[in-house]
Amino acid sequence: MPDRALPLADCPDRLLAPIHGVLTDIDDTLTHEGAIEPEALEALARLRAAGVPVIAITGRPMGWSEAFARPPPQGWPIDAIVAENGAVALFAQGGVLHTEYAQDAAVRTHNARRLAEVAQRVLREVPGATLARDSAGRVTDIAIDHSEFTQLPPQHVDAVVAIMRTEGMNATVSSIHVNGWFGEHDKRSGARWIVQRLLGRDVEAECDRWAYVGDSTNDQLMFEHYPFSVGVANLMRFAEQLQVWPAWLTRAERGRGFAEFAGRLLKARAR
Repeated sequence: MPDRALPLADCPDRLLAPIHGVLTDIDDTLTHEGAIEPEALEALARLRAAGVPVIAITGRPMGWSEAFARPPPQGWPIDAIVAENGAVALFAQGGVLHTEYAQDAAVRTHNARRLAEVAQRVLREVPGATLARDSAGRVTDIAIDHSEFTQLPPQHVDAVVAIMRTEGMNATVSSIHVNGWFGEHDKRSGARWIVQRLLGRDVEAECDRWAYVGDSTNDQLMFEHYPFSVGVANLMRFAEQLQVWPAWLTRAERGRGFAEFAGRLLKARAR
């Protein structure tokens, strides 16, 4: 992997042209302050019109994701959203929204009690820690707000992660939340599951033909796995914390950065 990402503007079309599918983060990759940017929404529509599948993979909860996974015009022009870091898939078929889980109902019920206990420990032991405002829509994880509505200092973010991991949880830090969950799923397994489920394709076998777009340290797993990985420009806020870089970096931030990538991809495919 590169020590630093190269400018997407320098990427030759011959590397972009073979890409036939896009996986993308949502927060601060498509959105700004929680709302999708118009440029990103237009880019998603253009990708769909060109027959390029787009699957969003996020730490946001199932409840938050439902509105955007619905078929347009109610939802976004995407094929699916994999929410809660690989735990829940939402997709529209035949005009109906479907929801599927990586864990069965018995496991989810068992984990719910443990999740509540860890959440209370975090709130009790970490000064200033608060649950994310979207917590009511979560079914398989917990999220602590560190920069969406509450500013949690880095040492307290580290303390939240340490508690979660001490309790046997997976823990990741996105641009807005610290997410913790029990189970083996993650963004990579969620991508593998939903691409097979919806498209009948093995994304692991053809990972060199899929692009991943992200903005934060919790995208490093995907940056490492997908050779054509892209960071939107605001990824540089995390430059000191990154151990794995994407291959390419856009000039623009957030949804405008995603649109920059989509424009390059569509131009390359049209040649």
